[in-house]
Amino acid sequence: MATSVAGEGQPSLNGIICDPQTKKLTDLPTELLEHILCFPVLKHVDICNVSCCCKRLHDVCHGRGKVWGHQYKLRWPRLQRFYRQNECCDWLREYKTRHRVGIQIRRTVESISKRFFTEVPCVGQVLGDSFAEIESLGMPEHFCEDELLFILNSDKRKSLTLKYYAKKILYFLRQQNILKSLKIFLEQPAAQQSSLEGAVLVDQYCNPLADVTLNSISAQLDEITEKVKKMLRIKNPSHPSLRVAQGDCFVVEDFELQRQVVCALNSVLYEQLQYKGNEFDYYNPLNSYIHQVLLRHTGIPISLSVLYMTLARKLGVQLEPVNFPNHFLLRWCQKPRGSEDIYDFVYIDAFGKGKQLTAKECEYLIGHQVTADYYSAISTTEVLLRMVGNLLNIGKRGEGNEKSYQLLRDSLDLYLTINPDNVQYLLLQARLYFHLGIWPEKVLDILQHIQALDPSQHGAVGYLVQHTLEHIQHKKHPATPEVKKRSAPEHLEVQYSVGLIMKHKRSGYNCVIYGWDPKCTMSQEWITTMRVHQLSNGANQPFYNVLVQDGTCRYAAQENLEPHSSPLEIGHPEVGRYFSEFADTHYAANEELQTRYPEDMDETLGTVQELYHRLTPRSGNQDQAPATDQNNHQAMSM
Repeated sequence: MATSVAGEGQPSLNGIICDPQTKKLTDLPTELLEHILCFPVLKHVDICNVSCCCKRLHDVCHGRGKVWGHQYKLRWPRLQRFYRQNECCDWLREYKTRHRVGIQIRRTVESISKRFFTEVPCVGQVLGDSFAEIESLGMPEHFCEDELLFILNSDKRKSLTLKYYAKKILYFLRQQNILKSLKIFLEQPAAQQSSLEGAVLVDQYCNPLADVTLNSISAQLDEITEKVKKMLRIKNPSHPSLRVAQGDCFVVEDFELQRQVVCALNSVLYEQLQYKGNEFDYYNPLNSYIHQVLLRHTGIPISLSVLYMTLARKLGVQLEPVNFPNHFLLRWCQKPRGSEDIYDFVYIDAFGKGKQLTAKECEYLIGHQVTADYYSAISTTEVLLRMVGNLLNIGKRGEGNEKSYQLLRDSLDLYLTINPDNVQYLLLQARLYFHLGIWPEKVLDILQHIQALDPSQHGAVGYLVQHTLEHIQHKKHPATPEVKKRSAPEHLEVQYSVGLIMKHKRSGYNCVIYGWDPKCTMSQEWITTMRVHQLSNGANQPFYNVLVQDGTCRYAAQENLEPHSSPLEIGHPEVGRYFSEFADTHYAANEELQTRYPEDMDETLGTVQELYHRLTPRSGNQDQAPATDQNNHQAMSM
């Protein structure tokens, strides 16, 4: 390689004077060559090409050298924490291995859309198969996770379908790991189980893509603890809690000193930091996630109790969780340890700003009497069951959309991991999977387990077994998806096409079309309920499946839609299922959606060219459509 690097006597390479006799790049010192080859503009392909030029450059680019180490760190910066600093490593081999795994993972993700597109929007079985494919690569899990994150963090507007499934696999992958951690946690002796750690695991499982760790949560609680100590120091500079370092285990025995801690804790938590019970949005699942409680300073009785109890223990006051009906409480013993008399305790309402109650006042709180058993302390496992049970109830109260189904699935997974023989929830899980049409083989396993636990359930089990077997048989011979061509005579009235960004004339919401029917295909009951007959063309007009900016999926009448004058991205979680790219004026359908609507992409391109690239205003009838009943159902007539 005879590339000249400088003229006679001319400085080059950041002021380094090259010897007049030095005419070739290969004559430069090794350290300088490494410096040059580590310029950020050079990619791994460039390094491969350079190393093939001659023996000198091949030696400079050896596998354990600085050049390939730099390439590895440049491409996978998140993986550096898995290597010791200054570790001698064959970076070229690591790069090849990691690169090969990345290609295989990307191929697996790309294949999901073809396998899944015709199914319902829950991808449990497909993801399970894909997860098994990734596991079969035999690579460390952090390799796989990093590649999925790399896909997700690439160009925001492109590769939307690839990102959609990468996100679902990452969700599934992390949940499997969290379940493993939960099982290890549950195997620990009860005395070693922390309610905070259990609450974090619940939070992580329901929010696997959020950055939630026990260390980060503990650090935030340490900050609150320091604020309480500061308050305590004002009241009692010699308080023993002030002399204890973070992480040390100790107990304040004196009741007056305990009272000082509780008073300081209440002052900081409820007055200074303004924590409070969320009375106005009680059934929001965010109230149950500990990282959201710390972020929003609000929660429900059990989440605030876990926070309160953990802070009190850091300061030497032992509080115990009480599984009181309808309102989780903490109890604080006022007598020497060992008493089980319910009147020897003060009960703390963390939801009610730390209010202290007698046993009788606890009954006033819920409006009826209870037996002494309800005042007993419970284990960490029981705390988690109560917490997950709350999420289960919220999931059951949901509106039947994917978000509520996901919460129901997640909370069932958690509950049955903690209590695997609960027949009621096993049956609910089987019914949920059956309803969603996913994991039929797993449904049969669940039903077999239910039958073994409780033979009296044979009626419900038999019904589900019969229909699940029919579903499995049906999946062996799937129906060919309908192909809709705009040129067909029955489709001539369809004005709009998939990928167009639309605006609702009356409600004003923004949406993107992902499907259409030449006439309304909903049931007569739905048509009546939604008052479709009030539309000028009633049900006898094209209707469109649209993804709405607010995250809902709706079914809108043609007369109530118009192309958006200023197209914008639609922040719907299912956009990637149907579209591969946001192209400024419209969404580009992915291969699977194009197969369903083979003539729509040309129509969409023609429409946006006419609407957004010409100066002449669009003509057309802009009369406002009659009002229709608006509500928050997943499918709506607009």
